Amino acid sequence: MKPRVLPPESPIPGSAPWVPGSRGRTSRGEAVEGISGGVLSWGSDCDPALPGPHGAATFCDLCKDENEDLRKLAESEITLYQKEITQLKHQIILLLVTSEETDEKDLILEVTAGVGGQEAMLFTAEIFDMYQQYAAFKRWHFETLEYFTSEIGGLRHASASIGGSEAYKRMKFEGGVHRVQRVPKTEKQGRIHTSTMTVAILPQPTEINLVINPKDLRIDTKRASGAGGQHVNTTDSAVRIVHLPTGVVSECQQERSQLKNRETAMKKLRAKLYSMHLEEETSKRYNARMIQVGTKGRSEKIRTYNFPQNRITDHRINKSLHDLETFMQGDYLLDELIQSLKDYADYESLVEIISKKA
Repeated sequence: MKPRVLPPESPIPGSAPWVPGSRGRTSRGEAVEGISGGVLSWGSDCDPALPGPHGAATFCDLCKDENEDLRKLAESEITLYQKEITQLKHQIILLLVTSEETDEKDLILEVTAGVGGQEAMLFTAEIFDMYQQYAAFKRWHFETLEYFTSEIGGLRHASASIGGSEAYKRMKFEGGVHRVQRVPKTEKQGRIHTSTMTVAILPQPTEINLVINPKDLRIDTKRASGAGGQHVNTTDSAVRIVHLPTGVVSECQQERSQLKNRETAMKKLRAKLYSMHLEEETSKRYNARMIQVGTKGRSEKIRTYNFPQNRITDHRINKSLHDLETFMQGDYLLDELIQSLKDYADYESLVEIISKKA
């Protein structure tokens, strides 16, 4: 089935005509309902086999028929057409919503423990492992760049490079503050604690996307701190790079090789600078959007992991899933939630396009 492409100035079928002077008065719900309401009739034009509004009403009437065979047939047909209508909705969005510049890029994942001490660090380690498993589930490349553990096996901070088909396109919705509610392993009285950790998703630029003048960099070396043996503490293997015009700092002391640490620090610096540029552009183009896209809004609480209630809630779309154990395995449940976020963001983009036409 090939849907006809509407001319650029054509209204979306089923949407209300735009009234001069009504800019900004169309609510998100009204706009989306207008689009959805027209899908059925548009689908009939695309595929004669799909019923128009009157045909759909006929099937609904048959669902109440005394004849059991007719009822089952009508219910089966309605289910089939509902699936096709959903596909048409996605096709409309694909036709109208353009991809982001960064959607096909690789990314750098950064996780940092927040409020909650050792419990926050334990949760940070679990989230990092979840994303590593999700990368395997999506058949992406996952390379750990930094990994700084805590005293009891948690994680203070870590970063990784992730690459593969649509890696950033899907992972960009994970940036923000993740909150956990549970009884910590270190809690002796069984009280529920709330802890946080932060995820940053930074798209990796190409040489064409970002050019850095070497004169704008200050590169310092020092002895690495922390565990690692005598070698780490007696050689200047740790690298710190400062981008002087912006003050952005990138450090790495993971490897014993100063050269490798310099390469990693430079990769992270490029991603941070590129992300800053994208945030500026995003705020200009999408300041009306409700959902946080890409690296925007890293300080916002985006998701709660409630272990006593076995529930994950994403606060941006007010969606909850159950079965935390499966979700933390980083496969189909996480993928389902990310898809819901992507669908919501697409609808927000579509509403923005419509609002600009108002």
